[in-house]
Amino acid sequence: MSNKYHVYGIGNALVDMEFEVTPDFLAQNGVEKGLMTLVEEERQVELLEKLGGNHHKRTCGGSAANTVIATSQLGANSFYSCKVASDETGDFYWSDLKSKGVSSNLEGGRFDGTTGKCMVFVTPDADRTMNTYLGITATFSKEQIIDAELLASEWVYLEGYLVTGDTGKAAAIHARELAQANGKKVALTFSDPGIVGFFKDGFKEILGDKKIDLLFCNEEEALSYTGTATAEEAYEALKEVSHTFAITLGPKGALVYDGKEKIYISAKDVEAVDSNGAGDIFAGSFLYAITHGYNYGQAGHFACNCASKLVTQFGARLETSDILEIKKEILGE
Repeated sequence: MSNKYHVYGIGNALVDMEFEVTPDFLAQNGVEKGLMTLVEEERQVELLEKLGGNHHKRTCGGSAANTVIATSQLGANSFYSCKVASDETGDFYWSDLKSKGVSSNLEGGRFDGTTGKCMVFVTPDADRTMNTYLGITATFSKEQIIDAELLASEWVYLEGYLVTGDTGKAAAIHARELAQANGKKVALTFSDPGIVGFFKDGFKEILGDKKIDLLFCNEEEALSYTGTATAEEAYEALKEVSHTFAITLGPKGALVYDGKEKIYISAKDVEAVDSNGAGDIFAGSFLYAITHGYNYGQAGHFACNCASKLVTQFGARLETSDILEIKKEILGE
């Protein structure tokens, strides 16, 4: 029997607001460059007041949401479990998710509270820095996971940011255990170097005693988790964690392990303006490819092309027409 969904994503629901800023702005306002920092809503309001008219459009986000949306834009059947409030921001989130063809637990209702928001600061070096107010997504729990839909999926995709909260971490562990007990494949993204360094033990709990099927991380996250000094050393260490993995290397491309072979993927030489969402779209396009008959080398090549396109523009997602154009060019579909 074929699965209803290719990918079942689990993660935070945050409305992204992106701003172009200088490194001086970050330094003057005590914002730690290049990392995701959790803040209170008052801190976001304070920062908003200090920003001028450099605000880009808002989108429904959260790392895993961006990934699942990419799979859906490419033609995969996808589901997303998350938590938003019954406020205006939550209305926007739900409608944006639906417009991208993603099914979700939000059909079953929302909650009193405040929907989470993420301020994304982009500096001229294309680096992205995030200040996140989690709002109601901080209370995401296994109650938001619909077991029947998860079991009707080929892959379960876990967002690393869930490690920061007890109920979110428990939800990720529940999803991983349920998937593994029923022959479903499990993928995890480490999400952020700072998170990996601070919550290493929590990640070990999410990963469990068995290897997972697929791990996504960037070079800094790989080094942080494995305690190694080079990508090559991290590559060897990650074999103990996951059957397969992809380490993204920014402009150098990616290093992929398909369970047997080491595959180097080169990236297009592009003028990057914004790295926000690059890892998310890499994972989404990679998952699309491996669920549609492509091997890991082809998936890595396709994913690098999608990420290379994304970093040339502002925002964490590509327009559907753009991602489909890359699909036609690289995969011939």
